[in-house]
Amino acid sequence: MQDQTRITSTSFAIELASRSAALRWQDLPAAAVHWAKVGILDTVGVTLAGSHESATILAAQALELNSGPSLLAGQKRRVGSLDAALINGTASHALDFDDCNNTMGGHPSAPVLSALFALADELGSTGEDFVLAYVAGFEVETKIALAVNFHHYTKGWHPTATLGVFGAAAACAKLMGLDAQQTATALALAASFASGIKANFGTMTKPLHVGHCARNGLYAARLARAGYTANSGNVFEHEHGFLDVFNGPGTYDAGRALNAWAAPLDIITPGIAIKQYPCCGSTHPAIDAMLDVVRTHQPQAADIARIEAWIHGRRLQHTNRANPQSALDAKFSLHYVLARAVTDRCVAVDHFEGQAYLDPAVRELLPLIHVAAYDASQFPDENHFGGAVRVTLKNGQVLSSQVDQPLGRTSANALPADLLRAKFRLCASKVLQPEAITPIVQMIETIETLDDMRLLSARIMQANFD
Repeated sequence: MQDQTRITSTSFAIELASRSAALRWQDLPAAAVHWAKVGILDTVGVTLAGSHESATILAAQALELNSGPSLLAGQKRRVGSLDAALINGTASHALDFDDCNNTMGGHPSAPVLSALFALADELGSTGEDFVLAYVAGFEVETKIALAVNFHHYTKGWHPTATLGVFGAAAACAKLMGLDAQQTATALALAASFASGIKANFGTMTKPLHVGHCARNGLYAARLARAGYTANSGNVFEHEHGFLDVFNGPGTYDAGRALNAWAAPLDIITPGIAIKQYPCCGSTHPAIDAMLDVVRTHQPQAADIARIEAWIHGRRLQHTNRANPQSALDAKFSLHYVLARAVTDRCVAVDHFEGQAYLDPAVRELLPLIHVAAYDASQFPDENHFGGAVRVTLKNGQVLSSQVDQPLGRTSANALPADLLRAKFRLCASKVLQPEAITPIVQMIETIETLDDMRLLSARIMQANFD
């Protein structure tokens, strides 16, 4: 791959910052505003649902929290914005139920919105400014992803964190009204804050990655506003900079990212992937295929002799877990989620709580499940999101199904609005009074009309059970 970072007339950081800083509300297509509302609704829901998870609670307990302007999701408490970004960011990813994006190879909204909500409570930002900042941060992180993926992903980095920190920094810089040079400084600071490795998948550390990068993105923007210095001139393209250190020479293309800027905005195409299941998105194509089999043919677990499943090899690397050892580990076990699809005809939140992963009926099925990477005879080489299953019954009958991509994976295969709202109700009902949920949905669906984003956080706080 040609190393385009050496031949751009200005630095990659400054190019990205200039474009982000120049973005205006009137520049946003209606589709961008629509998809921003989808991402905000989904992220608020999963953050509320994850607010009482152990990963979130323990992350908060380890901090010395003081009162401040920013709401803690799931609580009637406000703390400092940096702490809120960290704790809410952890909550947003605690269930692994937050949205994904094909370009990023990760979760784009959680790091950006966790930082923005904390900052908006501090600033009293308008809904328009909030949506604009979200779109800008989304575009920055996904265009950096376009430059570095999928080598970055396969190398072992967790792009949600290592790239999300740039999205959070750019979004917060936008909401603060920083100029291009200040935004570039924020991105340069974020380059030193970037972290997160896939070795910690299946543990509490994975959602902490999101909290950490949301906080650091906000912190980077605050430092830039204060006049902090950083190497915005070549922090990406320096021989010891982000691109060569995190990826390696010849494995990235900054020109590709810049040429694709807002053409279209990534939040529109490929768009936001809304999860139907609270587990690793890499398992979702096979879950869709398995649910098609069980709902169409109604096989009973006792009648199954063998289950085979295929997903893309890159996704199999972190989901080939035949014997999950914890509830979090089960979220990354293709074997476990397929067994749940058979035994329960669904894959639900409570399947990843407490000791559910030890369910005897599920454990009995696990040895019968065999997973592998698919090849070109099953899906085209360019399809990284397919899934296929084959169920062989004891009587010799074979049942099979495959999907090119899971429902909701792209804007072209969107989750219907009623299912999105149903997911929000499911998540929000864990911490909010039932009668308050619909008004909050309506407020988010008209978020651009809000004069002060604190109206939304106040409504959420008042609706909390606690």
